Amino acid sequence: MSVAGITETVQYLTFKLSDEVFALDVAKVREILEITNITKVPQTPEFMRGVINLRGSVVPVIDMRLKFGMSATEQTVNTCIIVVEINMDGDTVVLGALADSVQEVVEMEPASIEAAPHIGTKLNTDFIKGMGKVDNRFVMILDIDRVFSSDELTDLGQDA
Repeated sequence: MSVAGITETVQYLTFKLSDEVFALDVAKVREILEITNITKVPQTPEFMRGVINLRGSVVPVIDMRLKFGMSATEQTVNTCIIVVEINMDGDTVVLGALADSVQEVVEMEPASIEAAPHIGTKLNTDFIKGMGKVDNRFVMILDIDRVFSSDELTDLGQDA
């Protein structure tokens, strides 16, 4: 049984946070960067690691592990920043998502994607588009536009 919102085969970029594999629509990915110098910004949420200079533009970098309640991302040779474009109230906002490693680009048919699990009423899983199967493993497909609330992005001082 496929997810109602996913009607065609889509390419997803898969990446790891700890031992879990996540995916996001490649159409949302602008580029992938090696880890670089991140400038810490005072009085920002813990999951915001700071900002980077991307060809003259200030781009906030979010530690996806902290955002999802995991331990902070440790910097390794595989650590990278996935630069994504998210839609926030009609504007496009550019963010860097810190990930342990990027895996691969995979195509998933709608039939291989199941609905996100409903885990009680207090847990918000709206940011999970579905659960895809890749090589007999589940991959959480993120709706990157819903991972961050507009309030959180406003708090980051983003001018879209």
